[in-house]
Amino acid sequence: MATDTLVRRTPARSGARPAKHAVGLGTRMRRNWQLYAMLAVPLIWLAIFAYWPMYGAIIAFKDYNVVDGILGSRWVGFKHFERFLESYQFGRLIKNTLVLQIYELFATFWPPILLALGLNMARRKWYRRSVQLITYAPHFISTVVVVGIIVVLVDPNTGVLNQFLGLFGAGPIDVLNNPDYFRHLYVWSSSWQTMGFSAIIYLAALTSVSPELHEAAIVDGASRLRRVWHIDLPAIRPVAVILMILNIGTIMTAGFEKVLLLQNTLNLQTSEVLDTYVYKLGFASQVPQFSYAAAIGLFRSVIGLVLLVLANTLARKFAKSSLW
Repeated sequence: MATDTLVRRTPARSGARPAKHAVGLGTRMRRNWQLYAMLAVPLIWLAIFAYWPMYGAIIAFKDYNVVDGILGSRWVGFKHFERFLESYQFGRLIKNTLVLQIYELFATFWPPILLALGLNMARRKWYRRSVQLITYAPHFISTVVVVGIIVVLVDPNTGVLNQFLGLFGAGPIDVLNNPDYFRHLYVWSSSWQTMGFSAIIYLAALTSVSPELHEAAIVDGASRLRRVWHIDLPAIRPVAVILMILNIGTIMTAGFEKVLLLQNTLNLQTSEVLDTYVYKLGFASQVPQFSYAAAIGLFRSVIGLVLLVLANTLARKFAKSSLW
């Protein structure tokens, strides 16, 4: 009897561990407040400089004036958007922006890939590091300095370009004032400036390639070109696709500073883009048209968002790689 009672009172052993109580958000924040404090800094910056300025975008739907303020100005709906779509400037601005950006997208996409592949195959470390340093250095040069270098090089009287052409009896070429040369000058100088930085991204992707793949390919008799085509290029394809998507998303946003610095009254035919036009409407005109400029900027942003989503969808479908 006593034995049965003892058996009944003894709890059965079980392999299950006691359930842990869920820790609330407040408790986690108190325990790891240092991490949350570090996270708060970029979130505050993002809220102040990225999201709060979006409040001012509503002036695109108003006849904004400084006296009444943003909330006090009169609503006009899509008046400014319709005005821009019906403007004689619309076709020229869209064409100049798209042609310049598509040209730049093509010219800045493949040189970094070729540079990264070449550096990855280089056997001498000192040579590889030297080339990488030389090509990466222009990334740290400011846009103003780059434009200054361009002006000095292509000056019709004292520029190195025209002095070189003079050796062959060719006359001086006024590159800066000729609208036909503006796009080439802008695009290839950008390619030179950004090539080294983009190549580093591709080199980082190439470090994930196992050396055993190249060793096996060499044993099978694959040439260096074959190894690049079948091993290296597939390794950097996801990175290339993501960079391409990001560049397509900014295709309506030309490099404002560089375009404005290279722009003059003689090359406006090809150098006037959406960014410079918005700047002139909002800040450089005698009567600032803030609402009209905001409408054009908002229109540009919406088109950029549509292109970004479209590029991401196509990349996910055909390249099996995307941002989301």
